[in-house]
Amino acid sequence: MPAVTSVDNQRSDNSWWTGRNAQSLGYLESNFPCRAACPVNTNAGGYVSLIAQGRIREAYLLARAPNPFASVCGRICAHPCEAACRRGQLDQPIAIRAMKRFVNERYGVESAASFEEILRVVERPRPPAQKAGRIAVIGSGPAGLACAHDLALMGHSVTVFDAAPVAGGMMRLGIPEYRLPRELLNREIDFIRYLGVEFRMGVDIGRRVSFADLRADHDAIFLATGCRKGKMLRLPGADKEGVLTAVDFLVNVNLGIPLPVGREVVVVGGGNVAFDVARSARRFGGTSLPDEEHHNLAADAAIAASRLLRRKVTLVSLESREEMPADSEEIEEGSHEGIRIIHRRGPHRIVGNGSVTALETIDVARVFDDTGRFAPEFIPDTFKQIPCDTVILAIGQVADLSFLGAEHGIEITPQQTVVVDAKTLATSAPGIYAGGDIAFGPRIVIAAVADGRRAARSIDTYLTGRTDPADEHIIRVFPTFGYNHPFARGDYETIPRRRVPVLPIERRQPREEVELCLTEEEARAEGSRCLHCWVNTIFDSSRIQGSECIQCGGCADVCPEECIDLVALSRIASTTVEATALLPNGEQAEVFQGANGAALIKDETRCIRCGLCARRCPSGVITMQAFYRRSEASLMYLAEQVL
Repeated sequence: MPAVTSVDNQRSDNSWWTGRNAQSLGYLESNFPCRAACPVNTNAGGYVSLIAQGRIREAYLLARAPNPFASVCGRICAHPCEAACRRGQLDQPIAIRAMKRFVNERYGVESAASFEEILRVVERPRPPAQKAGRIAVIGSGPAGLACAHDLALMGHSVTVFDAAPVAGGMMRLGIPEYRLPRELLNREIDFIRYLGVEFRMGVDIGRRVSFADLRADHDAIFLATGCRKGKMLRLPGADKEGVLTAVDFLVNVNLGIPLPVGREVVVVGGGNVAFDVARSARRFGGTSLPDEEHHNLAADAAIAASRLLRRKVTLVSLESREEMPADSEEIEEGSHEGIRIIHRRGPHRIVGNGSVTALETIDVARVFDDTGRFAPEFIPDTFKQIPCDTVILAIGQVADLSFLGAEHGIEITPQQTVVVDAKTLATSAPGIYAGGDIAFGPRIVIAAVADGRRAARSIDTYLTGRTDPADEHIIRVFPTFGYNHPFARGDYETIPRRRVPVLPIERRQPREEVELCLTEEEARAEGSRCLHCWVNTIFDSSRIQGSECIQCGGCADVCPEECIDLVALSRIASTTVEATALLPNGEQAEVFQGANGAALIKDETRCIRCGLCARRCPSGVITMQAFYRRSEASLMYLAEQVL
């Protein structure tokens, strides 16, 4: 059996650990970058590795437990975990979002699983409170719904209020149906209803019900109204007929409300929302006539064959292709769907007599200044006109706080966001909490979900006084020859990233999902690319004996990624505070300027966890050690198996 011990070294289950320095939790977490990057701390490495083992249900347990919107995120998450994935340092990151969709298709709300079955795997924030509180959640987007989800699990009575006729916030009103099927979103929301949450839709706080009255009737309130006002540019001609914001366009399209959109559309912006607008405009079949079917192309064979004939759409971006903030998949799919993309041009004025006839642009010299700050500079007298009859501005969103009324007592920033405590999300008014876009400005769905979950705990603490114990982590020390990572056998470079399948252009219909699900064979192959970053190469640091390293350099010689160096102490210098790294036990590294001795320096970004250095070490001072939460230990043992 491998040695197992707590991270803080307060308890030892094996005599091997006696006398060794404890590992710093911060150091260990920093070496597990996909999990550290996820706002809800999803164990992505664990579930993709379980998929590789063919343990799909076990993978679902890890993927769903911390995320009330795991199925939604399997479709539209901005996947910060993939951006952080260490595999991306070698070739390409793991397709984590696609893997999440794969397990949810089999066991999530979109599967045949009942709500009772799903409830059994949901992470319980805390036991049900002895005395339930009465909480109002204003806003039914990802932050508000996640907060309601967790408060209900903790036994509280929760009512969600929203001015919109349907729940989901910008997940429903801002994300096109070809990216997020409405049936799936409905199932996620229905599960929250199943937990006992009440929904009161079409209730405009500040008009039908005052915020003051709502506050008087509830023990606590969570503000999660998001940013539902689109930003307008101060451009000459911006008040002409045919100028829309991205928010107005997407909300009307997703609600099926008649909207005048011309035949030649120009979208201004370079982010994901701009591409949502552009791709939706290509699909859009509505006009200002109430009797015409909206956002639905005629199903005649000619249109189906040639795909999207209704509108010519041009996207104008300040940024170059490499600088655009939109996901590469969005850019690629937009190009495939016939969207013309013009880079390095900015809007100068909108041309027309009453109605739009063209967008006049100006060339961009650079988008960012020398410090990397967004500060566009333009080239004088480089004006060009793009003929169009509709201009849609996708340049950002702002919050509308008018619903709070005059005497709310809540501190507001100059940017019209609510000031909150970063840890608790408490506002300056007792019992009032806020999260998501209304507190931090526009952000990704999973970050809003994390805010909702954090606010739920804070509200429960406010009502009951309860707090959470620290998470318990354990370290698993592998026997030198018992650790058997498949990459030690070589050929890890030959496992390419699986391309997520998409619906062929000629088969795409306005409401039909474009991105498809991986097959089990594809998912298992993709999961096998995981580097197991929760496993670390630890160089022995015994407090009693010191290191028994004989400085042979064998570990450096055998490393396939050349990420270990044996360096003379005389060659090591610390020029900045940042350059002085922390040791794995959390202590400050000491830098010597001596003639004797050497240091082993390891580049964690390129380590593939093959364990060859531990096998090669003749004095046995290198070990492979895994760390994880004790509650996940049984699943992680399975994830580390090699078939």
